[in-house]
Amino acid sequence: MCYSCALGLTVMKHRVLIVDDEKRITDTLALILRARGYDAATAYDGLSGIEICTQFVPDLVISDVVMPGMSGIEMAIAIYTEFPQCKILLCSGQAATAAMIEEARDHGHNFPLLAKPVHPEQLLNTIAELLAEKVDPATQRIPANSN
Repeated sequence: MCYSCALGLTVMKHRVLIVDDEKRITDTLALILRARGYDAATAYDGLSGIEICTQFVPDLVISDVVMPGMSGIEMAIAIYTEFPQCKILLCSGQAATAAMIEEARDHGHNFPLLAKPVHPEQLLNTIAELLAEKVDPATQRIPANSN
């Protein structure tokens, strides 16, 4: 029995939604996150990601940028509009996403971006940093005095 359970404390796991059209990547990341104590859910396209958010309500969404149908950026904007306290982390292995990211930033959406492939430890560190920081919901930026 864990120490916090023995004391009758409820430990809240951070909820992370992983969205990527590459099923193997999505499922592998979910396994890694669950092994590290996160409550992880998966979706394989942007529309499913939005639907899952209404029930799962994640603390963080990790999404590929380029997916069939709805892009990860479009999905991130839709999720952020409905759940402004949800943090968003975008990942992409395609150079063409730079223009998409810039367009989103021009419209006031400043989502962090990791380049694929990303080492699991780097991803875990980034996730921990994002979840530990208070993010200004108006800008998706970490205020300078948040530490």
